[in-house]
Amino acid sequence: MQYRRDTETPARPDADLAAEAAARPGRRRDPAVDEAVKAAVLDLLTERGWAGVSMDGVAARARVGKASIYRRWSSRVQMVAEAITELNLSGIDRPDTGTLHGDLLVLYRAMITSLQGPLGTASRAVLGVLPHEPALAEAFRAGPIAVWSDAFTDVFSAAVARGELDPARLGTVAGEAGPAVLMTRWLVTGQPLDEQLAVDVVDLVALPLLLSR
Repeated sequence: MQYRRDTETPARPDADLAAEAAARPGRRRDPAVDEAVKAAVLDLLTERGWAGVSMDGVAARARVGKASIYRRWSSRVQMVAEAITELNLSGIDRPDTGTLHGDLLVLYRAMITSLQGPLGTASRAVLGVLPHEPALAEAFRAGPIAVWSDAFTDVFSAAVARGELDPARLGTVAGEAGPAVLMTRWLVTGQPLDEQLAVDVVDLVALPLLLSR
């Protein structure tokens, strides 16, 4: 899909564009521009890594004017973190199966799907630089990581309300063990991320730890 390039004066410094955008009265964001920018961020992270993503580069890839970028985001960190956060949100199907077992299966399947796709490839490019980019690390924790944390918290809270789960288990490492298995395979060992893994993580790791007394 092609998007209209906003009219702009290329010679103007980025700082001037950012200042003008911040001072300009708010206007409704065009969803088409937002989608184009998210797709561009994903593409550039996949192709070039974190170092290859810039405000100018995203504007060019998304075929929008730099002014449109600066009206929405004040920095590369904010732009990338928001794009990945929103893409993670769209990949989560909030479960309501009526059981902790069923809800966890839904979440782990969704996580595996995300890690195996373009979003996972782009996220890997960002994760590698987090130790050297404190602002990005904080934005990533507050964004994409928080999205999944909130989803698991909702599932655990629902299980507590149904009487399936002891609230004392919340906030312990029992809830972190399952995602840790997935992340280890994804980032370190390269072992398969598949349907059987989702089942094994729920049946052999998550539930035994969460339901143990």
